Amino acid sequence: MSPNSQIENRNFISPTSFKFTIQKAPKLAFYGSRINIPSINFPPAEQSNYLTNIPLVGTKLEFGDLNIRFYLDAGLENYMQIQNWMRGTGFPESLEEIYEFRKGDEFRPEVYGSDQTLYSDGTLLILDGQNIPRFNVIFEDLFPVSLTTVEFDSTITDLVYLQADVTFKYSIYTIKPTSDIC
Repeated sequence: MSPNSQIENRNFISPTSFKFTIQKAPKLAFYGSRINIPSINFPPAEQSNYLTNIPLVGTKLEFGDLNIRFYLDAGLENYMQIQNWMRGTGFPESLEEIYEFRKGDEFRPEVYGSDQTLYSDGTLLILDGQNIPRFNVIFEDLFPVSLTTVEFDSTITDLVYLQADVTFKYSIYTIKPTSDIC
């Protein structure tokens, strides 16, 4: 049996030990309650044949969406960062919203006024069961495509804090052990 066939670290990853940071929405990080490492699919290509199509190794990866659920802070600051990002890149009420959004990217001044201000990078830090950082999942060129409704309900008898979901598209993600990050 080869030495690489056995798992060296037999500890588990805890589903509650993570931290997500995103440059364009830093107030989202502290309140995150649920996040996923998106799926990755590799659909096969097909070679036509008169009897049946023959599946071949594909040529293009497909990445699933990045979904984040977060608690709303009392000032709605984290919710408004995402909403303002979407309004600034979509069809806002006025051109002033676009100009205000694109006025400058405080995190990446080298892209001032360019389409690069529409995107942001993000990192999911995964901790093990002892809260030791193990992996960084690095997302490139994130942008929000969906922000859920916020529903208020006066009939609720138990206190439940409000949460919202945001869905992001991105160009690619990579998973790197924290020992590889400089």
